[in-house]
Amino acid sequence: MIKDTSAQDVQVKAPINYKKYAIITAVIFIAASTIAYIFLTSHSAKSSISRSKIQVAKVHVKALIRDIAASGKIVAANAPKIYSPERGFIDLKVKAGDTVKQGGTLALLQSPELTNELKQQESVLKRLQGEQQRQHLQARRQTLTLNKTLDMAQVELNAAERENRRAQLSIQKHLISQIDLEKAVDDLSRAKLSYKHAQQEVLLAKDTLAFELQAAKSDVTRQQLIVDDLIRKVSNLSIKATVTGIVGNLLVQQKAAVTQSQPLMTLVDLSNFEAELQVPESYANELGLGMEVELKLGNETVMGNLSAISPEVNNREVTARVRFDGVSNNIRQNQRLTARILLDNRQDIMQVKRGAFMQQGGIVAYKVQGNIAKRIPITIGATSINAVELLSGVKENDEIIISSYSDFKQADTILLN
Repeated sequence: MIKDTSAQDVQVKAPINYKKYAIITAVIFIAASTIAYIFLTSHSAKSSISRSKIQVAKVHVKALIRDIAASGKIVAANAPKIYSPERGFIDLKVKAGDTVKQGGTLALLQSPELTNELKQQESVLKRLQGEQQRQHLQARRQTLTLNKTLDMAQVELNAAERENRRAQLSIQKHLISQIDLEKAVDDLSRAKLSYKHAQQEVLLAKDTLAFELQAAKSDVTRQQLIVDDLIRKVSNLSIKATVTGIVGNLLVQQKAAVTQSQPLMTLVDLSNFEAELQVPESYANELGLGMEVELKLGNETVMGNLSAISPEVNNREVTARVRFDGVSNNIRQNQRLTARILLDNRQDIMQVKRGAFMQQGGIVAYKVQGNIAKRIPITIGATSINAVELLSGVKENDEIIISSYSDFKQADTILLN
């Protein structure tokens, strides 16, 4: 009887699977390496932060456009203010917002004092003109008298010369005595002297009359200038528009009493606009007339140039004016805008995108190498709205963290998860 087949069984050894052991060994090695790397890096980094919470930018070498961001508004390039020419009562002919043309009447000023003074001075002018005419008549009368005197002296001289010739002939024929001859000679000398003095008196009198006439004429001319000036002032009581545009603000009430040089209203010339920008005081020394400015007007972008820079600082800001060509019929007075003032354009500058890391003063940055960010010293140069020049500490294609470092606690190394 056979119990079982155990006597026939032969023990056979199973073949060894080396590939399976190799895979298991490799997996164990990789896991150990990863654990070791994490262990080492976690011990060398003093802090860790998620990559989603930071912003990293690459260092580039390219052109750097230095610029300044500013805000402002559209203002009329020509917005004159109208002033009262004299004291009086104002009669306004327009309202705020009315359209006016250059030369149109804006208001009438009633000035009784000025009107009365004009009438008084015109009366004085007429009196002086009458005095001048009287001087002319008096001069003609005196000239006639002087000419008569001169003519009589001439007749007497002719008579004396004739008597002298008769006496000379008579003395030769012994018809008269020597005394009569001498008397004739004396009469001739007296006549010559009288004629000479008459001539001088006539010349002096004519000069005197000419002087008096010139003085009278000067008085009339002076008074005429006074009257002309008063006429000009009275004509200015009708206040005219100096530009074509609209009435901005009325600064006085209807029929109000106003003083000389008191502001009455403002006009706005809508044919020419400028941009008025408020620039931070720290950039004031870098501004210059003629600099290019990029203006953002709604959906439109236009280029302009700095035309004026205020020498005053108000609220830590400097006011600048930008002249540009009108680009739209939709442009309005006091329309808000943003601007970019282009200060400089420099080529081949090592730079990085501007970010909150500048809050650290621009002296340190965190350079990213793999999963580690190391704190390094840097030196910055020129800055613009979008970029910062890097003078030292990095090289091209390096990556640095440009977001805020407030959570880094000044750690030398940061682990990026």
